[in-house]
Amino acid sequence: MQKKWWHDKVAYQIYPKSFCDTNGDGIGDLRGIISKLDYLKELGVDIIWLSPIYKSPFVDQGYDISDYYAIAEEFGTMEEFDELLAEAKKRDMYLIMDLVVNHCSDKHEWFQKALADPDGPYADYFYFRKGKNGNPPSNYRSYFGGNCWEPVPGSDKYYFHMFAKEQPDLNWENPKLREEIYRMINWWLDKGLAGFRIDAIINIKKDLAFPDMEPDGDDGLASCWRMVENVEGVDALLEDLKNHTFAQKDAFTVGEVFNIGVEDLPDFIGENGHFSTIFDFSAHMLSDGEHGWYDAPPISFDAWKKAITDSQMRVQNVGFEANIIENHDEPRGVSRFLPDYAQNADGAKMLGTVSVLLRGIPFIYQGQEIGMQNARWNSVDEFDDISTKDQYRMAREAGLSDAEALAVCSVMSRDNARTPMQWKDAPQAGFTSGTPWLKVNDNYPVINVEKEEGQPDSVLHYYRKLIALRKSGEYRELFTYGKFEPAYENADHVMAYYRILQGRRVLVAANFGTDTIELDWEVPAKKVLLSNKKRTNAENKLILEKCEVFVTECK
Repeated sequence: MQKKWWHDKVAYQIYPKSFCDTNGDGIGDLRGIISKLDYLKELGVDIIWLSPIYKSPFVDQGYDISDYYAIAEEFGTMEEFDELLAEAKKRDMYLIMDLVVNHCSDKHEWFQKALADPDGPYADYFYFRKGKNGNPPSNYRSYFGGNCWEPVPGSDKYYFHMFAKEQPDLNWENPKLREEIYRMINWWLDKGLAGFRIDAIINIKKDLAFPDMEPDGDDGLASCWRMVENVEGVDALLEDLKNHTFAQKDAFTVGEVFNIGVEDLPDFIGENGHFSTIFDFSAHMLSDGEHGWYDAPPISFDAWKKAITDSQMRVQNVGFEANIIENHDEPRGVSRFLPDYAQNADGAKMLGTVSVLLRGIPFIYQGQEIGMQNARWNSVDEFDDISTKDQYRMAREAGLSDAEALAVCSVMSRDNARTPMQWKDAPQAGFTSGTPWLKVNDNYPVINVEKEEGQPDSVLHYYRKLIALRKSGEYRELFTYGKFEPAYENADHVMAYYRILQGRRVLVAANFGTDTIELDWEVPAKKVLLSNKKRTNAENKLILEKCEVFVTECK
């Protein structure tokens, strides 16, 4: 395998709106990110991923872009962005941004021109179709609920959107549209951006016939995903994208791609794949309900362990995955993947260790490093997220009571990850001097950066040690390129694996149960490298207390 500059890096996702506000308007900004670069450097971060900061009406929190070449004034100016780039470079840190090109905002100049002249050249930047007998062209349900086809006022035509109606899908079959996108991507890369996280990219290939499908819900609609997963030809579009942009700049790219079969992995993340890496969502998809959040099954430990293990085994001979516990689209991992008794500092350290030392690129989401948890939501009116509101509506229509629907959304809402970063025990958690755009989690007096800075055994200090171990001169190559091998596969409540390289072997072992576990060593231990229980010496047996994780080099 040819070594790449990004193979041994640790990434950190910033959701700018909730990270740090410096002007008191309740919205995080670029100046706030600049002010925290030293904090991120001390954590051990190499790559910073910024969620969208482009000009946007913010119907879907910036994933509806109205100008790809402008910074949203809520976040700052292009001059401040250039300063952020320069300051990151001074600290040997790389910056990547969200690339949202499956769709744009309905306020984008292209779409406005298309609406003004539905038969003109800009109409072919999108998908416009005539209705059928007064009905939409086909029966697809959007990801956010409702029909994918939105009527054009004063016309017999509809336009297609897989997300919100304010996010019309872009027509990637049009070479002029692709040229516009490639020009924009290269403009950002030429500014000094190191790459992109590429949003919803698998959706760019459509079945242009848009045939009706068998309904899969009481609304008479069929999930638009079924069209995407059954259509062929996305590889040609992705290869064209790569060859005109990323490949020319040695850019780092991480694709938001779901449900890729083993046989397709080389095309996506192989030596010459479409992307540098893709996110591993295998554990997160365990809580996908058939019809929505309201019928999502609970995630069992055994299912979670199997999902992680299977994914590691499947990918390691092909390329690299990006490993996440949480992100802006998922609830907090401590609240989602851990039982009640483990939703604490020990549990956060345990979950973090298992994830960060896997083979692949670790992506840490803001607040994960201090153990942030889901918030408590008292009413559906407290939510801002468009998806949560749709899921609440779907749950109510399915017969759930208000309290039941609220309980479902409280567990799964994307707003759980979007509550403001908790910097200190001060009004609004030190995030802003004004009124925050989304409420602060009530537990900020207990979980915050300033408090954990002063506690040597805090989650924050532990994460610093964990990342330092992964990047240390002695173990960097092993944790980057070492083979993943499952360990203690039949031990109840134990998630354990080896990382192996050139005769060296390191064991990562964690007890997700309530009882102390005692096991014979599969391979004798030599020295403990890290522990969340202050274990410093390897015993004659593998002993794991409740919620204990430790990392040991083997003989």
